[in-house]
Amino acid sequence: MSNVKFYGGEQYPVEMHKVRIIQKLTLLPIEDRLKAMEAAGHNTFLLQNADVFLDMLTDSGVNAMSQEQQAAMFRADDAYAGSATFTRLHEKVSEIFGTPYFLPTHQGRAAENILSSVLVRPGTYVPMNYHFTTSKAHVVANGGEVLELIKPEGLEVTSDLPFKGDLDVDALRQLIAEKGADAIAYVRIEAGTNLIGGQPVSLSNMEEVCEVCRTHGIPSVMDASLIADNLYFAKVREPRCADLEIGAIMRAMCDPFDIIYFSARKVGFGRGGGICVRDTAMYQKLRELVPLYEGFLTYGGMSVREMEAITVGLDETLDFDMINQGPIFIDYMVRELERRGVPVVTPPGGLGAHVDARRFLDHLPQTEYPAAALASAVFVASGVRGMERGTMSEQRNADGSEPMAHMELVRLAMPRRVFTLSQVNYAIDRLDWLYQNRRIIGGLKFVEEPEILRFFFGRLAPLTDWPNQLVAKFRADFGDSL
Repeated sequence: MSNVKFYGGEQYPVEMHKVRIIQKLTLLPIEDRLKAMEAAGHNTFLLQNADVFLDMLTDSGVNAMSQEQQAAMFRADDAYAGSATFTRLHEKVSEIFGTPYFLPTHQGRAAENILSSVLVRPGTYVPMNYHFTTSKAHVVANGGEVLELIKPEGLEVTSDLPFKGDLDVDALRQLIAEKGADAIAYVRIEAGTNLIGGQPVSLSNMEEVCEVCRTHGIPSVMDASLIADNLYFAKVREPRCADLEIGAIMRAMCDPFDIIYFSARKVGFGRGGGICVRDTAMYQKLRELVPLYEGFLTYGGMSVREMEAITVGLDETLDFDMINQGPIFIDYMVRELERRGVPVVTPPGGLGAHVDARRFLDHLPQTEYPAAALASAVFVASGVRGMERGTMSEQRNADGSEPMAHMELVRLAMPRRVFTLSQVNYAIDRLDWLYQNRRIIGGLKFVEEPEILRFFFGRLAPLTDWPNQLVAKFRADFGDSL
């Protein structure tokens, strides 16, 4: 996105790309949207994509590829071992992340599985700036405990703090003093934080955290899946990064860490992932599990075509006009929603616009899953599929009690180079209408609740007849409009 000013005084983003391949969309009548939502158990993950108008569920694996990525896929070397495709990817990873060793995996959570299997022992702790659903699940599955060490201000839904994803370094030092360094399996920094609004982490915080880890001999790990957005925010919000090229910021962020892993479904615009390692001994420990869980060491469960696309996609991550498209569109959507009074997370972060369901539906208790209810209502009202990021995304404690999430959010993801501004404006308009009619929306209850990662495939039901009431109000206000 270039800095374009308009003579008329308007302020909105201008795409620095053109659309050359299209996918037809369908906007169903609201009655059919309600039927689809009921069939999905009021869980947006279970909707059929054919019933979705704008898919803002996630940016994972659904970003638009560039023409260079598409072209690169045709030169893939599909050799099982010794593939030239892997060599190209390995060289690009080493160039960008600055690590000598690279282990391919089929996606980011596969990397989390391998890391936790090797590093986590029963009774150990994994401090994080904030957990992600799968990162926490893998630690717990291996007998560890996740400790949230986000700075307190990071959990303030609205503020003007530029780096709400920063880890509380003093709390980390205190934890090490209390538990001992041997009890810390590793320290994980997620750049940026998925579950609390895509909020970024500052370069200075990364360096400080890694220095503490180095002093005490604790492995430092960065989840770089959302690093593209984090690079953008460092460039525009952190004074020391203002005059640095994106590649220099990338290396400055990566150099302090012992291990870096990523989902290429996000950072590389492909479908895969990997683990970047500095230490030879650590690489050898992790390497043993790749053939066991993923595939041979030169493909790790990925298609070689995707690997070629990821190689180009990682290179494009150093292009400021590419990495700023998502954050600038998100900023536009957040500011427009805020102008209409719709409660959102501020400052705007990466990944998507995040609607604050606790304020949006302040008449619902967290035990009735307000974020899930709002996500359901958004789809019924608009055909836009968002994602619940709240209590439904947690899982019950061992004693059956349910922890309440720090935030109840509906994430409206902004896959890169996918939506037009008119489509974003449509989503804003329907959210505005929904907010004016928010008292209609009621709560949900689980009718099918898996023990692990229940938000993926659990099913819920409304506590009242509110979905039909919402449809009736829509028809009264919009007539025969879709």
